This record gives sequence, structure tokens and C-alpha cells, in this order.
Amino acid sequence: MLERARWAARAFARYDKASVDRIVAAVARAGADNATRYAEWAVRETGFGVAEHKALKNVACSTGLVEEYAGHDYVSPRADPAQKIVSIPRPAGVVFALTPSTNPVATVYFKILLALMTRNAIVISPHPMAKECCADAARTLAAAAAEAGAPDGVIQVIEEPKLPLIESMMADPRVDVIVATGGTPVVRAAYRSGNPALGVGPGNVPVFVDRTADLESAARLIVDSKAFDNSILCTNESVLIAEDAVADRLVSLMRGAHLLSPADRDRVREAVFPGGRFDTRFVGKDATWIAQQAGVRVPPGTRVLLAPIDRPMPEEPLAHEKLCPVLALLRVPSARAGIDAARAVLRISGAGHSAAIHSTDSRTIMEYGAAVPVLRVSVNSGNSLGGSGVHTNLPISMTIGTGYVGGSSAGENLQPGNLVNWTKLAYHVDAPFGDFAGLDPWSPPDGPVPRYPEPSNARTAPASPAAQAPQADVLREEIRRLILEELASLVRS
Repeated sequence: MLERARWAARAFARYDKASVDRIVAAVARAGADNATRYAEWAVRETGFGVAEHKALKNVACSTGLVEEYAGHDYVSPRADPAQKIVSIPRPAGVVFALTPSTNPVATVYFKILLALMTRNAIVISPHPMAKECCADAARTLAAAAAEAGAPDGVIQVIEEPKLPLIESMMADPRVDVIVATGGTPVVRAAYRSGNPALGVGPGNVPVFVDRTADLESAARLIVDSKAFDNSILCTNESVLIAEDAVADRLVSLMRGAHLLSPADRDRVREAVFPGGRFDTRFVGKDATWIAQQAGVRVPPGTRVLLAPIDRPMPEEPLAHEKLCPVLALLRVPSARAGIDAARAVLRISGAGHSAAIHSTDSRTIMEYGAAVPVLRVSVNSGNSLGGSGVHTNLPISMTIGTGYVGGSSAGENLQPGNLVNWTKLAYHVDAPFGDFAGLDPWSPPDGPVPRYPEPSNARTAPASPAAQAPQADVLREEIRRLILEELASLVRS
């Protein structure tokens, strides 16, 4: 598989921009055309999330992604006469992509398209809980790529992912870069592999609402964001921090959110965090199901459970990341206290990931952004789709880098530029610069791209039983002749 990927990567690295654009467009269309089917399949296979919301993510990570990068060129050389430098793109080569169970198909779409935009081959390693929908999605996109002229093997998928196999492939020298999206153990394993790796860290998003916020907008955006796909995105809000002056009004406007009583909060805490550890049974489940499991009655149509807490500290389970529609609620006396509370939430987990704020006070927004140890802050936006770039102008991404503060080599939303390097042709400062207008080392493939070469014996079809019978008779006759000759020789001697 990896040798085939290397063969495809070498061929693909010579394609010109027009050929790459044609392949990328065809693959994006195939992804969008199957967005709903794979969304329903993912929910059915994993039991996580909401099919309608997963379909939106699948579209965003297919045709939406291509539209986002329509004006970008990761294929053509760039000449800068002022600096006397020519930059030639150099693809990574073979990308080994680990995808999660929480956003399975959207992440498959996303990583495949980033690889194709930058002329890389990619091998998808899906999470075992989502292997069927991911494998089928990868095969669909691979067929679309091949039909559009991509080399054979440019998109491949591991049908039966097993830990020893994945660890072996991550450490294989034929892998040029690993892109790991998943839990902390997965990311750490990628970094230990010995190959270059781009990994991400966990989220635990604080969202602060100060006294200047548009409360109706904030209430609607926070509920919609927390309920989106049943909080399966790592960018979902985890702890709502509200100034006392507006907290009651904010809660009253949060239609679809149910404020738990202290007793009901304790029941939900015990159900979701038995023994203080998050129970993965609740990942991606809806609020009414969670309430039912906890023995709590909620009104019909409840989308989010609001759980009041007193302090954001590690000993409070509800202050930790929750990939389900349970939102901790913390009241603070001032903006300064709100900023300090957000910092405390991120000390528990989520450093480097993301935060959100709803405010119209630019000074508070600036102070908040400067104080919280994260690399993206959604302002007056729901963070589930804000931090991932769908509802903001951040790059659309299913892989959120946490940077050095979060223990990651990537500090931005993963984007095509992360999968390509640039060779620099640098002139002496006093030397005359050449004329590179119209020069391009790449070209479209010359005719149909041949399939990955196979040994001749592997291409020979096995003979049918009817054809094998005469061959067996001939073989028996030849053996009989040799035996008779040997016996005759013995008799003569």
C-alpha cells in the first residue's frame, strides 16, 4: 500500500495546476453528492451526533473547502523580482492520515482534499468505530480522482485498522508526514513514530458573556453551537461564564436550554462523570437521552443541559471537556473575574485550542484574547462552527492545531499550506534577476495514467478447473515417463 502510494505521489508531483484543479473539483463534487448518505451512515455506525448536522459538515469539507481555496495556488512556481527569489512547490509526498470517530467522513473529505490540492498521495487510517463509512467514502473519492485523471493509488484506505498495523505504518520511512486527528494517545503515538507529524490537542472551550453583549444573539448562538451535532466537535463550548449583571437574562433567553437544579445537576454529573471520569457512552448523545439516563425530567425539545458550578477547578468534573450537550454555567461578578475564570478552565485542559466571547466592548475582547492561552477566539459567534472556520473567516478545518502551548507542532487550523514545502531559488542581491514569466516545470499527464505496476505473475488469472484437468494429465504423464527412464537406467547398470 505504501509503495503504491509513493508511486502515485511521484507521478502526481509532476501534474500542472489545471490537472490538479480538475481532479480536486471532481473529488469535491463526489463528496458533496454523497454528503447526506455518509452522514446518515456515520450516525448509524458510531451512534454519535445528528445526521443533518454531519451532512452540513460534509458539504463544508468538500465543495465548501474548494470554494474557500479557489484563489490559492499550491502547484505553480512563484517569482518575486523585488526579492530576487523564485519559489517552487514541493509536495510532502505520502500523507498518512488518522481520522476520528466523532467527525469521521468530514475529516476524511477534508484531509483527502488538502492532500490533492498540494499533489500528495494519502492513506486514510479510520477510527475502528467508523471504519465502514470512512472506507466507503475514501473509495468513492478515490474513484472520482482516478476518473478525473489522478494516478492510481493517490487515495487509499486501510479497511481493517489494527493498532500494530497502524503503528508500523506510521513508523515506515515511506510515510512523509502523519496528520493525526483524534484523542491524545493517538496524537502522541504519531509524534513518537519518528516521522514528521502534525497533531492536535483536546479542547475545553470557555465562552464568556459580559454585560455589554447582545444577549439575544449570544443566547441563540451558544445554544445552537452547543447542540450542533450533539457537541461532537472539539470546538464546542464547555463552560459558559456569564457576568452576574446579565446572567439571569441570558439564561432566560437560551431557548432549548434547560437549567438544572442543584440536585438534578448532581445526578447528571454522576451519570456523565462516574467516579470523576467522563463516560464515553454519552459522546454525541442528545440532551433528552442524557437526562433520561441520569433520571432527570426535562421539557420536550430540550437541546442543552445547563449545569451550574461554583468554581472552575480540576476537582469539578463539569469543568472538563464534554463531547455532549451538557454546558457548565459559572457566574462571575466582573469582566476581570470572567477572564480569570476562562484561564482557570483552560488550565484544566484545552490549552492552545480555542475560546469564545460575546461582547461589544473592544477593550474587554482584546484583554480576553490576550489573556486566554489559546490560538483562536470566536467573537460574537458560536464556537463549534466559528473555531472550525465555517462561521468565521478562519480556515475551514477539521484539525485544530494547539501550538506550543498545547503541545502541538501545528498552531493553526490545518490547511493546504501545511502539506507543501517550497524550494527557494535565491539570487545574489546584486545579480540581475531572470525572466521566469510563463515558465512552469509541470505538465498535464501525457495520455491515460498507467496503473500501479504489478508483478507479471500477479496479473495472471488462475486457470479454471476445466482447464486445469488436462494440465494435470500432462504432468502425470511426464512424471511417469521420467520414472520409467530412471528404472530403465538402473536395469542397464
